[in-house]
Amino acid sequence: MEQSEVLKRVIGILTEAGEMQRQAEEDTNGHDPDAGGSIVTTLLNETMPHIAIPGDATVEEMALLVGREVGGAVEQLVGAFTLAFIALAQVHDSGQGEVTSADVLQDLALRAEELSSDDDDGPEDSP
Repeated sequence: MEQSEVLKRVIGILTEAGEMQRQAEEDTNGHDPDAGGSIVTTLLNETMPHIAIPGDATVEEMALLVGREVGGAVEQLVGAFTLAFIALAQVHDSGQGEVTSADVLQDLALRAEELSSDDDDGPEDSP
């Protein structure tokens, strides 16, 4: 999965979590606080690679294979959550009270979309 797509999914999770928090504050009755778990599970299922482990692999070979394959996906997720956190923290720390977290996430999603478009329009002369 491309990094821009992972970032957009993370932004979706954060946006939904913010909306769930707002709803919980407005109405504490009938709200399922664990409802967001399914979107995180979906993200993990989509970003984690499927690994084929040979039947004759040793424990060390399995650990190396899983570490190598899962490591890249974890780096993508951590990078996306870190970027979102930094964007939110910068606005918070700057004291821009008129800018909401939803505004920041929307701007970040637009920038992720631009990155995705730039990747699609990459140089055609590349090897």
